[in-house]
Amino acid sequence: MSETVHSFTTTVPRWQPYVVPVDIETATEEQREAMQVTPSNKGISTYVLTLAHDPESLAVRSPLFNLIMYGKDGLSLGERELGATAASVVNRCVYCAAVHASRFINYTKRTDVIDAIFKDELDAELDEHLQAIFDFSAHLSATPPEATQEDAQDLADVGLSELESLDLVLSSAIFGWANRLMHTLGEPVKD
Repeated sequence: MSETVHSFTTTVPRWQPYVVPVDIETATEEQREAMQVTPSNKGISTYVLTLAHDPESLAVRSPLFNLIMYGKDGLSLGERELGATAASVVNRCVYCAAVHASRFINYTKRTDVIDAIFKDELDAELDEHLQAIFDFSAHLSATPPEATQEDAQDLADVGLSELESLDLVLSSAIFGWANRLMHTLGEPVKD
C-alpha cells in the first residue's frame, strides 16, 4: 500500500502521477523528440513521461530547466539547488525538496544546512551568505511574492553579483512552476 509523503527528508519518494504516463514504446515521434533532452541526462523519469503528453511544452521546458539549473556562469550549482530547495519548502513539494536538498549536499557537503531547513523550515538559521539566498528564494516563492528590495540588497551585501542574483530568481521561479506541476499531476508516495 502506498502512503502520501508530507514531511521533508533527503530520501526521494516515488512520484505517482494521477494520469497514465506516455509509454515510451508507443510514444509518437514528437513525444520521443521532446523526451530526448532530459534534466541531468539521467534517463526518462515518470514525471517527464507524464509531461510528454504535451510534447511541445516539454521540448521547451527541458532545455530551459537545464540552462537555469546547470549554467556555467553566475550562481554556483549548490546555491541554485538551495534556491530550488527553498521554493520547494514554501510550496510544500516534498519530492522536489528531497531531490534538490540532496543535490545541494552533493555539491557542498553541507548536511548541516539541509538539517536546519528540514527541522525549522522557513525559520532555519543559516550562515549569512546562505541565509540571504534561502530567504530571498523563500520570499520570492510565496504567493503573492514577498521578496523586497531589502531581500535583493541582502544578496548584494553577501557578495552576489547581478548575474548570480538573476540565476537565483530563475532557479526559484522555475521551481514555483515545477512544484505546482508536480502537485497537480501526481503525488509523492512511499511504498
